[in-house]
Order: sequence, then C-alpha cells, then structure tokens
Amino acid sequence: MTPANTAEALAALHARASGHERSWSAAEFVTLLATPGTVLDADGASFLLGRIVLDEAEVLMIATDPDHRRQGRARARLAGFERLAGNSGAKRVVLEVAEDNAPARALYGVAGYRQVGARPGYYHRKGRAAVTALVLARDLRRD
Repeated sequence: MTPANTAEALAALHARASGHERSWSAAEFVTLLATPGTVLDADGASFLLGRIVLDEAEVLMIATDPDHRRQGRARARLAGFERLAGNSGAKRVVLEVAEDNAPARALYGVAGYRQVGARPGYYHRKGRAAVTALVLARDLRRD
C-alpha cells in the first residue's frame, strides 16, 4: 500500500469511527506519518497513531470501525504501542481523552492510565459546549 492509500484508508476509518466529530483528512495523516517518531499500528478495522520522543510516548489517536468494536482491537493496539514505546526507551505514555468519551476512558482505566491534568474547553463540538480534555499517563515498567 502506498503512503497516500494508507492515509486515505486511515482518514476513511477515522471518519467512520468519529461519528459526529471532526475527522482528520488524508492530507493530515500524510503530514503526521512523515513526522519523525510517529508510529502507526493498524489492522484494517482499527488503528493507533502515536509518537515516541526520547523517554516519553504519546497516543495521538485510536480509532476502531463501529462494526468491529468490543472485540479487543483498541486494547491490542494500545498494548502493542506500549511494548514498542518501552522497547524504544520510553518511560511513560501520555494521552488526551474527551471527558465525555466513556468507552475510551474505560479502556484507559483498565490499562492503568491515571489522570495527571485537564484542559478545560479543549474539544470544540459543533452545536454543543466545548468539552474538557483529560490528560492521562501511565508509567511503563522495565522487566
């Protein structure tokens, strides 16, 4: 698959997964995928896009096709990213999640993420009030 096709496939999957929220364009994915430290783990029905910089990793986005949810795909993407980040020297993983995204918050809670900050009014919603972004983090163990 060429990078453009990959970006188009990611944009299409993100649009299906994000529902009423703004989805990223193929051009945005192309730019991000070209950024040093960016990591993509995808299986066709889900993906995780992250970044690893020195001793910290960041989950930028996890998306799962609505027809393939509740099958452990997001959990598998997250676990794989954590392994890769740890093997690359990262000591912790950080991410942001919308305060009203209960399914994602449940996933991160089970995976051991804890709130370390908040960004009030961070997510702007069309026709609705802005939502707080919760900043979560998890230390990676060295075994």
